[in-house]
Amino acid sequence: MLEDNERVDHLIKEGYEIIQNDEVFSFSTDALLLGYLTEVRKNDKVMDLCSGNGVIPLLLAAKSTQPIEGIEIQEQLVSMARRSFKLNDLNDRLTMHHMDLKDVYQTFQPAQYTLVTCNPPYFKMNQNHQHQKEAHKIARHEILCKLEDCLMAARHLLKQGGRLYMVHRAERMMDVLTEMRRVNIEPKRLTFVYSKHDRDAQTILIEGRKSGNQGLDITKPFYIYQEDGTYSKEMKGIYYG
Repeated sequence: MLEDNERVDHLIKEGYEIIQNDEVFSFSTDALLLGYLTEVRKNDKVMDLCSGNGVIPLLLAAKSTQPIEGIEIQEQLVSMARRSFKLNDLNDRLTMHHMDLKDVYQTFQPAQYTLVTCNPPYFKMNQNHQHQKEAHKIARHEILCKLEDCLMAARHLLKQGGRLYMVHRAERMMDVLTEMRRVNIEPKRLTFVYSKHDRDAQTILIEGRKSGNQGLDITKPFYIYQEDGTYSKEMKGIYYG
């Protein structure tokens, strides 16, 4: 089941295994945070955008019973995700679509989903710190899709009142909030993520609602590490339950 440079890692809390490859893609703490903070309701119909190697569908599958779909443009990552789903006997529940999310308008009827998640590329094309490997560039930089592409796709997929959960860089908070409101996904809940108490926020997690009323709740901050450099109680909970 494994191809060159691939390994199997464990999602300890969820009890699942996932195929990873550092040459192409390995999920980050941000994905774990997105999976942790996403609320999946009993009757939700779920789609994950920019799905990578399928980590978000796996994380959400552990806290739900319904089918979950993902969209990913990189063929190698789609293959890894599908093999991970098979490895965990989840083929009957998890589906990965190999496609460009900008094609959702031709592929999916509008307003069919109640929950969309997204861990999009963070960095703009004109930033200097682009990774050299093409697969990493595509995953982390706005080469094949931009923030507005992700949000437009989410708007198309979501029913009225449907929820979007997105993780992004704190430095791009205004881009995210402004673009969400432009596409009629109202920001409703915002969490700032800090590595330590004495550092600036590095990540944001946002919940939005399609055609929602105005009013944004700021949650308590999330800290990844304690002062001694060990994981915080909350982060340990994400990893180990």
